[in-house]
Order: sequence, then C-alpha cells, then structure tokens
Amino acid sequence: MLIELKARFALGEGVLSRKARKGASSLSYYLQKTYWRLVTLKPSTILLAALAIGASVFLLGGGIYDILEQPIVAFVSGGRIIPYYPQALNEQLLAESIASMVLYSLGIVGLILVYQSTRYAYNPRQAYTTLLIGLSLLLVGWILVEYFLFPGTIKPFEQS
Repeated sequence: MLIELKARFALGEGVLSRKARKGASSLSYYLQKTYWRLVTLKPSTILLAALAIGASVFLLGGGIYDILEQPIVAFVSGGRIIPYYPQALNEQLLAESIASMVLYSLGIVGLILVYQSTRYAYNPRQAYTTLLIGLSLLLVGWILVEYFLFPGTIKPFEQS
C-alpha cells in the first residue's frame, strides 16, 4: 500500500482524487467567470436611477434612524393617536418617518411626470394633462411635508 501511494505521488497524482481535483478546478473556473461577468456588467440606467432615488428617499425619510433607534410607531395622548413627536426636534416616530418617505416619493413621482410631459410635444392634450398631474403631485407632496415639519403653523382642519 505504501509503495502504491509513493508511485502515485511520483506520477503526479497526489493524494487528491480525480473528482476532487476536477471540482477544485471547476470552482476556480466558476469564480473567474463570475468575476469577469461582474466586471463587465452594464446595468440599465433606469435601474440605477431607481436605486439612487430609493436610497435618497430612505435616507431623507430617516430610515437609518428607524433601523438604529427602533422608535415606537405612534404616540397616544388623551385618546388621540399623534403620528409625530410634539415639541421635540431630536425624536421621530415610525409613522412620521414612513409618512415623510411616502410624501418624498409622491414629490419625486410628480417631478418624473413633469419631465415625461415634455416628451409628448406631438400630443398637446396628453402633455398638458401629464404636466398638471405631475405639478399637483409635487405641490401636494411639498405642502404636506411642510405641514409635517411645522405642525403648529398650518391648521387646515381647525374650525373658527
């Protein structure tokens, strides 16, 4: 047996089986091919833009704060549910964060629709409609974000 192992080693077969050597070489080939595909990858610009917009909305809406601090969802005061922290600039509730992310997304969709309306120059009615919808989404998003930032200054549902 020892003589047989010495003969195999001398011939270059070593102690690894043929199946193990083939598996190791195919793994290195697979890794090399995967690396080459990643290096030469050309993702679509729409996908990259969507990822950038999503990341910016997540960051602006306070997503990192939500992950690290794990705030409560809403604040209950006197039987009312308040989705924002009253008189506190250094605290944020989860409902407030999600609402701001939705409103930022609403404004971005409005901006995208305003941009898309310029592509319908041959059809003025469609261009005008898309422009109005985009501007209204942008305006609604902006007004509501301002309302959430300064909740005491605008009181739209208060009766005199």
